Amino acid sequence: MAGHSQFKNIMHRKGKQDKARSKLFGKLAREITIATKLGMPDPAFNPRLRAAILAARAENMPKDNIERAIKKAQGNEAESYEEIRYEGYGPGGVAIIVEVLTDNRNRAASDVRSTFTKRGGNFAETGAVSFMFDRLGVVEFDAKVATADQMLEAAIDAGAEDVASTANGHEIYTAQDSLRDVAKALEAKFGEPRKAALTWKPQNTVTVDDEKGEQLFGLIEALEELDDVQNVYANFEVSEALVTRMSA
Repeated sequence: MAGHSQFKNIMHRKGKQDKARSKLFGKLAREITIATKLGMPDPAFNPRLRAAILAARAENMPKDNIERAIKKAQGNEAESYEEIRYEGYGPGGVAIIVEVLTDNRNRAASDVRSTFTKRGGNFAETGAVSFMFDRLGVVEFDAKVATADQMLEAAIDAGAEDVASTANGHEIYTAQDSLRDVAKALEAKFGEPRKAALTWKPQNTVTVDDEKGEQLFGLIEALEELDDVQNVYANFEVSEALVTRMSA
């Protein structure tokens, strides 16, 4: 998932300002609340909730915030959110999937559409680009927990389908219905992962030059800043020089 990983690497290096962190915590809390409403309040028996809590911990979200989001779902004050997927193309013909959790479908569609238009992209019909991605489970660990060979061997034993190991960490891919079992097996060996969730993994990537890449990062960042947007996935690769420059 080169494009997604490269963009996240840039955001990590740049760091987050307080305002951006507050917005991120809001999105994480929303996912925790929805996951709790749709399942059980115990993450041991609710894979989506466990994934949401892992994502929150990875961003250093305070424990009180996590517990408050779970309690909100158990009360009557939790809003009703709708899950929607939008699709489109970015600069350089890059395919983009946008996952949304919203209490206002019209607002979400308008915001996503206008962001694509303003940032040099093209809004498309649902299904226009998702066929270029595989819907899979992914389990991520820090690079320091194991060597690439050790992780590959453990992933095979756990029943995973693929492993990508880089200096930024290990990404283990599995079928959707195997995610929970694979995550549990790997956690028993390496400790709690930094992520265990469903993802959109591109079947192939599009290489874009630095000029288009910079425009593309602007589009993805603008999409992720929208209140209703939870996740953005794209099938691109850019040069390491651009990643370094954008991270500065």
